Amino acid sequence: MTSLTVCPSTPTAPLSLLSDYVRRILAAPVYDLAIETPLQPARALSEHLGNQVLLKREDLQPTFSFKIRGAYNRLSKLTQAQRECGVITASAGNHAQGVALAARELGMQATIVMPTTTPELKVEGVRSRGGQVVLHGDSFPRALAHALQLAQSEGATFIPPFDDPDVIAGQGTVAMEILRQQPGPLDAIFVPVGGGGLIAGIAAYVKYLRPQVKVIGVEPLDSNCLQAALQAGERVILPQVGSFAEGVAVAQIGAHCFELARHFVDEVITVSSDELCAAIKDIYDDTRSITEPSGALAVAGIKKYVAATGARGQTLVAIDSGANVNFDRLRHVAERAELGEQREAIIAVTIPEQPGSFRAFCQALGRRQITEFNYRYYPGKEARLFVGVQTHPQNDPREQLLGSLAGQGYEVLDLTDNELAKLHVRHTVGGHAGPAAGEVVMRFEFPERPGALLGFLERLGKRWNISLFHYRNHGAAEARVFAALQVPPDERADLPTALDAMGYRYWDETDNPAYRLFLG
Repeated sequence: MTSLTVCPSTPTAPLSLLSDYVRRILAAPVYDLAIETPLQPARALSEHLGNQVLLKREDLQPTFSFKIRGAYNRLSKLTQAQRECGVITASAGNHAQGVALAARELGMQATIVMPTTTPELKVEGVRSRGGQVVLHGDSFPRALAHALQLAQSEGATFIPPFDDPDVIAGQGTVAMEILRQQPGPLDAIFVPVGGGGLIAGIAAYVKYLRPQVKVIGVEPLDSNCLQAALQAGERVILPQVGSFAEGVAVAQIGAHCFELARHFVDEVITVSSDELCAAIKDIYDDTRSITEPSGALAVAGIKKYVAATGARGQTLVAIDSGANVNFDRLRHVAERAELGEQREAIIAVTIPEQPGSFRAFCQALGRRQITEFNYRYYPGKEARLFVGVQTHPQNDPREQLLGSLAGQGYEVLDLTDNELAKLHVRHTVGGHAGPAAGEVVMRFEFPERPGALLGFLERLGKRWNISLFHYRNHGAAEARVFAALQVPPDERADLPTALDAMGYRYWDETDNPAYRLFLG
């Protein structure tokens, strides 16, 4: 478990800060618009983990996210003069919808600046709630800069998405409900972390009233701004953030949020995208509701916490923070959920290229369920298979499968943690380019929007021939491409400069074993 323990009783922790926030939370008029959401038992997950797991169903809010609480509380504090000038904010989704609905309820104009990569579901969610949408920039920082500029030029009030005491207090009403709904045993509350508004509000309320209850933050491995700040002892800016859990893709924790979190948050746990997919499935199995990736962070964190500590018989609360997910993304979630649960292994297996080899391999697997099987004839003495096999973390773990096949003489390569294999190779197994191809193999990520793929190809230019290409829309803010370029040896030194000039994230996968086995 990747985590950091922080002592909540730090001598320098200003207790007066807690009491001020508790007063703000108790006075927050969020129920003019938000609802008190249920604290629902997750029965199947509880039985599986040996602990009582309770889901705080913030996905049931009018905007399908807890963000309506902080947005409404902040807007309710505006003067009449400020209301007449309207409000502006920048957001990629949930905060935007909260501000739009709160502004409509309070009779003011709201302008929401959103990145051009924002999924259409969230753009329409803002418009349907009365917000005026301005699409600007292909990233949140660019949208934010434009929003601040607009607010200054138009005299409107900028509404921060997380780093504001009234926003934090609005989010803290979640904790007020939890402590009222669960007056009995309560060991820990697991909270998704993006900019930190939610965990700051929850930590302030919980540590003031029931300091023995742990407050544990959960972040994606590739967007761990709070964990990085706690380790450094100060706020830091991550050089880049992941795009899968876009609702928490924040490069720097808020200043007000960090002041509370560094004193009153007990731990931070980080989880992978595969673990998030598994948690989305867990929530669906218990509630028949579909959570967005950032909304499933807390459940993924509980599972990791229990596995690492061996906790049993405890009462653990997970904030199910939102359900604004594009339907298109669900196929990606379904593909990866079993991997996150360690119930599927992705392997490459070499077998003799001769009659009966397939049957013999299936016999070697025994009664294990094959979930995926890719093969194409390649002239030679050996055949290479790309195979998915059902496993079980306790009864039949991946290591047991690998050992069994190796013991029967098979050459096996474990690709379960190979991102290129999981994202692209599994969809492109089809033949080898041959030794004369001179391929350089790259994996790219670039902002997803209409015309994005054409723009990518135009930036890539005509200098080098494309000998392999795979793109698949996952309904996310970032597009993912797998491409091979035929670059003559005497031009290899020019390639990094050309790729850097494109302005996109990229990885050199030329030596990736999945590519070498199936496509190289």
